[in-house]
Amino acid sequence: MVAKNMGKIDKVLRIVIGLGLLAFAVTTGNWIGYIGIIPIVTALIGWCPLYSILKIDTGCTENCENPKK
Repeated sequence: MVAKNMGKIDKVLRIVIGLGLLAFAVTTGNWIGYIGIIPIVTALIGWCPLYSILKIDTGCTENCENPKK
């Protein structure tokens, strides 16, 4: 199982941005808006590969040295 590295605010923002991009794609017919699927999927699983590479954890609130599993 992959460790989660996203907090609630991060997830909500990703879903809102992703839905906005998808709405743009559907209303304008511009295929680039379908990139909105990526932030939605990462929000739903709670893990971002880029955050892992950059050692970012927006879900860490208390003891960041030993996060909850």
